[in-house]
Amino acid sequence: MKTTALTVALSLALALPTLAAETRCGWIQNPTPGNWWLDDAQNTWTIMTQGGNDEPEGMDLIPDISERDYVKTNGNYGYACGCMSVETDGEERITQILSFRQLPLAKCRNDKALKFPG
Repeated sequence: MKTTALTVALSLALALPTLAAETRCGWIQNPTPGNWWLDDAQNTWTIMTQGGNDEPEGMDLIPDISERDYVKTNGNYGYACGCMSVETDGEERITQILSFRQLPLAKCRNDKALKFPG
């Protein structure tokens, strides 16, 4: 009986999609309250949107980006450059943040694969 239960549990675990951490680097944008996204060389990744219940686990790992190299565009809101270890839905959403590292703006400005925000 234990062997059967173990076999079923293992089969179910293998059937679930495997999530793997991805490193995504680019423009971290927070243009207005509750709206966050990351523009990297491949995509625009939604981190969260105002009024949505879509805040990913690990959002608290992103510090106040305005305390470092940052561009203010709208009151206390704006953008910075950074790298994140994340899990995504494979399409357009960041579903979990595992780590965050803010970089100098020059790093993103000098990356020709990145589209300048704004």
